[in-house]
Amino acid sequence: MASSVKRQKAGQTVLRPIHPNAGIEAEYRRRLVALLSEMDRSIAYWLKAAYRKNAPELAQDELPVETLRRAVRALTRRWTARFNDLAADLASYFAQSVSQRSDVALKAALKKGGFTVEWTMTRAQRDVVNSVVHENVSLIKSIAQQHLSKVEGAVMRSVATGRDLGQLTKDLQDQFGVTKRRAAFIARDQSNKATASLTRARLLEVGIQEAVWVHSGGGKHPRPSHAKAGRDKVTFDVAKGWYDPDEKKYVLPGELINCRCVSRAVVPGFG
Repeated sequence: MASSVKRQKAGQTVLRPIHPNAGIEAEYRRRLVALLSEMDRSIAYWLKAAYRKNAPELAQDELPVETLRRAVRALTRRWTARFNDLAADLASYFAQSVSQRSDVALKAALKKGGFTVEWTMTRAQRDVVNSVVHENVSLIKSIAQQHLSKVEGAVMRSVATGRDLGQLTKDLQDQFGVTKRRAAFIARDQSNKATASLTRARLLEVGIQEAVWVHSGGGKHPRPSHAKAGRDKVTFDVAKGWYDPDEKKYVLPGELINCRCVSRAVVPGFG
């Protein structure tokens, strides 16, 4: 299915795009990394203590597998519970921040286009915010779960191959780097998705049904179909999205993984 390229009609106003807020993304990333760093320090401290406590056995090649396994599993229980406790608050902070910022940005764009609106928290907007919260709660929990699983694997490999504490420490540092990068990716990707979803809901509320696709131009590997849509200034239905020929489905800007595209809302003419 091919997307149509429409010319702006007389009297229409094309608003400036609503970009994700870099400050909110950075703060979300900072909070995620701070929590991960706290977990990483705790893991390093207690595993080092377990190794040192069993130094005589280690020296005799009698590796205390069960001792280290118990230490790792105790850390896993502790930090899984901590992330589970904090996930809802952190996700709520993020979703509410994006909601407020996207409202301010859209209101400013409409005002610049000659339109004045007053926002209230509607049911549709609340549903989107709750959806963002639920998705990010799941993602925050998954960061800890995946990291702790990798830590247990690193410890067991260390025991099996007779590696010393220094090598294990390096392995854990490398894994922490991987986890930090994943947290940064989640912060950026969720910022794109949440901004797109919340902006779409507001546009539909005020009766704006069309928007022009704007390719971000960022990223090392841009999607060819998205780049072309941006060049062609494709107009799409805000409620349905744009039919991406590569994905073979309707999508919204910022919806796909690592998509940084945005859109420019088209306010219909009333003449």
